[in-house]
Amino acid sequence: MTAGIEGYERNISQFIESCQALDFEIVCKDFVEFLPLEKSSVLDVGSGAGQNAVALDKLGFDVTAIEPMHDFRCAAQTTYEGASVKWLAGSLPKLTCLGSGVEKFDFVLIEGVWHHLNEIEREQAAARISRIVKPNGKVSISLRNGPAGLGSRVYPTDTERTIRLFENHSFECIFSLENIDSILPNKEGVKWSRIVLQK
Repeated sequence: MTAGIEGYERNISQFIESCQALDFEIVCKDFVEFLPLEKSSVLDVGSGAGQNAVALDKLGFDVTAIEPMHDFRCAAQTTYEGASVKWLAGSLPKLTCLGSGVEKFDFVLIEGVWHHLNEIEREQAAARISRIVKPNGKVSISLRNGPAGLGSRVYPTDTERTIRLFENHSFECIFSLENIDSILPNKEGVKWSRIVLQK
């Protein structure tokens, strides 16, 4: 089993329904001002049921979405059949689905994923992301702390530690916001942080 997807198979339809009901402008509001110019290449890592990838597609970006769970990818492709998103099966930390000669990206969105990686995987992921982001490109990451939800493989996250990790891979932090309440109901114990890093 791909690291990080444990638990999601317990209620696939609930996850898909709840995710596709989310508004990108609300969920990712802290990242919107850092988006690049239209037609830029954007990567959505751990794209789930596809709602963020499609929102980015509608904003005029060339979007690649990577998701390890077959059911989530199928739901995204079915629900958003007319979208121009390139859907790929894969996951952090290695993103092997992109291949070694991949075109680099202007912006990478990592929303609701980082807490599923352990420390070794995070190091591998940061190194891999550094190789696929263009100079001056940006990476936005949401960091979750709190009790596990549907995804049962969770690890604590730390904002400063994550920033230092990416600094070791030629990034600098240009935005950081901590201790944000979850927008989902019944998630009182869950807090989020948001960071944006520029290469």
